[in-house]
Amino acid sequence: MCLGMFMAILDIQVVATSLPTIQNALAISPETMSWVQTSYLIAEIIAIPLTGWLTHVLSMRWLFAAALALFTLASIGCAASGTFAALVSFRVLQGFAGGTLIPAVFAAVFLLFPPRSQGIATTIAGIVAVLAPTVGPVVGGWITQTWSWHWLFLINVVPGLIACVVAPPLLPRQQLNFGDLAEIDWRSLVLMAMSLATLEIGLKQSPHDGWVSVTCTGLFTISALCGGLFVRRTLRAAHPVVQLGPFRNRSFAIGCALSFCLGVGLYGSVYLIPVFLAYVRGHDALQIGSTMLVTGAAQLAMSPIAVALERRLNARWLTAAGFAVFGIGLALSMFQTRDTDFNQMFWPQVVRGVAIMFCLLPPTRLALGSLPEAQVPTASGLFNLMRNLGGAIGIALIDTILYTRAHIYAAALHMRLLSGDPTAATAIGLDPALLTSGLSGPPTPAMEALVQPMIEKTAFVWSVNDAWAMLAATALLAVLLVPFAWVGRER
Repeated sequence: MCLGMFMAILDIQVVATSLPTIQNALAISPETMSWVQTSYLIAEIIAIPLTGWLTHVLSMRWLFAAALALFTLASIGCAASGTFAALVSFRVLQGFAGGTLIPAVFAAVFLLFPPRSQGIATTIAGIVAVLAPTVGPVVGGWITQTWSWHWLFLINVVPGLIACVVAPPLLPRQQLNFGDLAEIDWRSLVLMAMSLATLEIGLKQSPHDGWVSVTCTGLFTISALCGGLFVRRTLRAAHPVVQLGPFRNRSFAIGCALSFCLGVGLYGSVYLIPVFLAYVRGHDALQIGSTMLVTGAAQLAMSPIAVALERRLNARWLTAAGFAVFGIGLALSMFQTRDTDFNQMFWPQVVRGVAIMFCLLPPTRLALGSLPEAQVPTASGLFNLMRNLGGAIGIALIDTILYTRAHIYAAALHMRLLSGDPTAATAIGLDPALLTSGLSGPPTPAMEALVQPMIEKTAFVWSVNDAWAMLAATALLAVLLVPFAWVGRER
């Protein structure tokens, strides 16, 4: 099951690193290229909360087999696509199938294992879930450079077939409930899909169009209205699509909030590092992936210690310590310069890698460990949905900071240079003596051509540092939420 989940998460990252290659191959415009990723993410975020209901209808055994089979077939379809429309259509199928695999694995931790073994099972699932985004860039870059973009999807086929054949005989046989299909509240399903889809599209457009633009305001309004109607119908329905009952458990509610904060910091950091290294340092996908492997290595090294401590120490204390250290690791990246590279990024990544398992294992137990078995599949879907929403909102906020703050910093630097400020010249990598001789009076076109790219790059670095500060503040917020969690008696 973890192998299937790994391929589903890895697929997002390997495709992201190779979007320009796919764009050139299929002659897709830059404006529409992002829908190759957005279509996957929208389908995934709709499928995640449906996992509980689908598990009840198909059983864990056949839901996993069906989802993985669909994901594998859709991967073949993506590789064979010759047009943009075909590629996006198969990406939707991929995203929906992949979205059910992640919560199904985390639900299996609490449904298949006794309490004393759940720590190890959660660790294995957590390593897979967090390691896939870390190794994704280097895998995607290597595949694109060595073979072709088609293999970004074809690498899913063999592992998918292996997991699809091996997993069902090992999973418990459970009753199928196809009769529930006739009782499904289709209106609630449509409302939920519209709410999540418009929210995802709004978050994608906000950094470019503005959060209060007509388009984004309309999308967020539709999302809120559909979401409100969905909650109202769900609370009154005899057979709801998504059970909201787990939110009555305070520990689960706080666990979901912590999962949201982890999504902001985790996906945000995985997004910021490639952006910085590509634009500021000029690295390719393979170099970026090699740098990001540090986080994965630190995470793997810390995993046995995390399991041992998770068994012996209070979950709240471990969670608070994990998010505190994670916040420190994020804050250490707030002081990057134009010359920052692998050596300067090494220790912040190590600190974050050490902390990640403590931000995942104890919160998962806090959220799911005390719930009755009947609620675990649905609760796992909601728990993972919050992490994905956190990632989507975090990346939207990061893009907003980069688009807005970079222009402000660039204008301020330009004014300081015109006034002859030597510290501004040093900040952009310009010799102060050259500033005095070249910018005394109106700057010449040659000097402007030399200085402007240096200004823009420095302003971008400063805006990236602001984004790191936002991520660190989110981790601090998680630390403040931990005391409100209630560690109840586990099943």
